[in-house]
Amino acid sequence: MDTDFYRMKRLPPYVIAEVNGMRHAARKAGQDIIDLGMGNPDQPPPQHVIDKLCEVAQKPDAHGYSQSKGIPGLRRAQANYYGRRFGVDLDPETEVVVTMGSKEGLASLATAITAPGDVVLAPNPSYPIHTFGFILAGATIRSVPTTPDDNYFRSLEKAMAFTVPRPSLLVVNYPSNPTAEVVDLAFYERLVAWAKENKVWILSDLAYSELYFDGKPTPSIMQVKGAKDVAVEFTSMSKTYSMAGWRMGFAVGNKDLIAAMSRVKSYLDYGAFTPIQAAACAALNGPQDIVETNRQLYHKRRDVMVEAFGRAGWDIPPPPASMFAWAPLPPALRDMGSLEFSKQLLVHAQVAVAPGVGYGEEGEGFVRIAMVENEQRLRQAARNVKRYLASLGINSSAA
Repeated sequence: MDTDFYRMKRLPPYVIAEVNGMRHAARKAGQDIIDLGMGNPDQPPPQHVIDKLCEVAQKPDAHGYSQSKGIPGLRRAQANYYGRRFGVDLDPETEVVVTMGSKEGLASLATAITAPGDVVLAPNPSYPIHTFGFILAGATIRSVPTTPDDNYFRSLEKAMAFTVPRPSLLVVNYPSNPTAEVVDLAFYERLVAWAKENKVWILSDLAYSELYFDGKPTPSIMQVKGAKDVAVEFTSMSKTYSMAGWRMGFAVGNKDLIAAMSRVKSYLDYGAFTPIQAAACAALNGPQDIVETNRQLYHKRRDVMVEAFGRAGWDIPPPPASMFAWAPLPPALRDMGSLEFSKQLLVHAQVAVAPGVGYGEEGEGFVRIAMVENEQRLRQAARNVKRYLASLGINSSAA
């Protein structure tokens, strides 16, 4: 039988998996690996959220099929969140759908609205689902930069002028994963105007909306007048409420896109486990202390990491948001490439990071560092890195 499957042929080797495999083998061998590779929160959700999960799970009628678009109370809770946080009115019946994490939501929307041969504009570097969700659906990707400057909009204009067929959708992700770049509301205003002029849908990934630093809240594209005409936005409870494994996310915005996505989901799943959805309601509707606590936690870790790694001889620009730092390779090791550098760092410093090339060719020369270990472990990672660089004859001034 033929095993040369169509969609498998469209997927390149997942280079980040090479480092993950090495990390797993090292830990199995008993090595103490400081894992700064995967963005996996190390803190638990609030206790009242866990209590709600347990409470609802005790109910005999809570174990049947749920609703693929999400229970009504959870959709209302998300609409209320947008009202509180962004001043945006959403209809929970037609403009909100619950997803099993933003990753599943992105893939479901790609399945719903993409035809083979469509051209999608996506950032490079970018989180893999931003490109491969559409590649799996049969689309072709044309890359655009991540940096939100005039060159970004020039690249959009070039794409519309010289791409056949004309692009039908643009993916944006701010705060960016992996680069941690942020935008202001004026950027989204310009983007919505561009999308309307060019008849392009916008898919905005706002998964890191609450992890902003230095007192500058991140905006939502939905705050722009008329954004609902052209855009859908994804958010996630994974980082904001430390609920990554719970797989709770949302898509909000344009009614036609939400309806298409909901219809596809109705064929693919019955929604998340009802007690998890009830607990997600408790997170959104209850005390919000954890939001500020997590923001301060990652802010402090950012400062510790930047300072400690800098003293170790590796200068890392402080990210303005998210739980990641986008770190250029030490200049003396730039020719090594991000994948080999990540491997060497794992072997010789017992520190795992994600190679930038795993997020697209424009990510070469960088690694993504996840701030998911405590401050003590971050300082230990810096000491290990310093020892590794010194073994190569690289000191602070040379690095």
